[in-house]
Amino acid sequence: MTAPVPTSRILIASFVGTAIEFYDFYIYATAAALVIGPIFFPPGDPAVQTLAAFATFAIAFIARPMGAAFFGHFGDRVGRKATLVASLMIMGLSTVLIGCLPSYATAGWWAPAALCVLRFGQGLGFGGEWGGAALLAVENAPPGRRALYGIFPQLGAPIGFIAANLGFLALAVSLSPEDFQTWGWRLPFLASAVLVGVGLYVRLKLAETPAFEAAMARSAPERVPLAIVFTRHLRATMLGTFAMVSCYAIFYLSTVFALSYGTTTLGFSRPTFLLFECIAVIFMALAIPVSGWAADRYGRRPVLLTGLAFTAFLGLLLGPMLGSGEGAKVLGFLCLGLLAMGWLFGPMGALLPELFPTRVRYTGASVSYNLAGILGASAAPYLAQQLVAWGGIGWVGLYLAVAAGLSFIAVWMMQETARGAL
Repeated sequence: MTAPVPTSRILIASFVGTAIEFYDFYIYATAAALVIGPIFFPPGDPAVQTLAAFATFAIAFIARPMGAAFFGHFGDRVGRKATLVASLMIMGLSTVLIGCLPSYATAGWWAPAALCVLRFGQGLGFGGEWGGAALLAVENAPPGRRALYGIFPQLGAPIGFIAANLGFLALAVSLSPEDFQTWGWRLPFLASAVLVGVGLYVRLKLAETPAFEAAMARSAPERVPLAIVFTRHLRATMLGTFAMVSCYAIFYLSTVFALSYGTTTLGFSRPTFLLFECIAVIFMALAIPVSGWAADRYGRRPVLLTGLAFTAFLGLLLGPMLGSGEGAKVLGFLCLGLLAMGWLFGPMGALLPELFPTRVRYTGASVSYNLAGILGASAAPYLAQQLVAWGGIGWVGLYLAVAAGLSFIAVWMMQETARGAL
């Protein structure tokens, strides 16, 4: 057994790495809503360019389950530490290189082709990140506090989002629209190099989790963890996947789609709407620890079911509030949407790992988390844009309500995991 690592270092490593990974992921999401279309695709209809940008946004979500399977394989066989370091490096390198790409005007179709490859790399790295970070926290948690420990990788999401949006907000305020579109948007991508260096420094000082070491001491690791997940734990995988769908849908509708819709159809300026998003994500950050505490006290299922019912109700409010174009109502919906996201997201750091045994936990939790990304997030901005064009903003709210209903059914079908042993 390796020497124990201070709990504070473990939780910081779990938080810092995911904050950096989420920052990398969100700067692309923000850029997709603001500049990717006109920079990397042929001149023409702005709506077509936006749809093309959202299509590249979806590529990473397709790559994420592949990353989950790949990194999960080694995370369950070799260990959590080495896998977390590798996933962070791949994600960071892909992000920095996106900031170096030439535009369509300079390189033609090579530019969007390279963008798609690097976006795939982002998804591959991210696919291995969250599961390892969640396990790092949860497998070191004392009894009765797994959800509270599990909020630390979850808190990386709002912190990464705030950092990404504040970066773009500062650039939008300080640069002219021409400078922002020519070179300013690249700076947040290039800054990722420094952040990844910090994350690697923290993670290289970690040791393996006690649960993983104990499992490896009992017997050799599974040869193909993914095969075990899909043959022996298929029900848990599917329930975990659908439980996460609404979480993804509400987040990406309230951020990526809303940012594009707000700055085009509703006519808000970029700085104004980015400020709205930064205010709203504070509600997400506040909801995560509260829901984590509640999930330890009352159980995962009651907390999630109440949050999903609230999310379905928000679907009915999306049209009247977000579609109103009135600043107070738009901001109100964003705050409520990200509050719901935080409430649903908090317990997931514990719930998904608890669905699987230690020997395949990295693979199982990661695959469930990232399959949900395909269903709930990859096409959400694209479909929402199409729904608006087809029938109006109210149909986007119906889409959200349906996603919440699917997740509600999945959580209802689960057994409570709070009191079980890891």
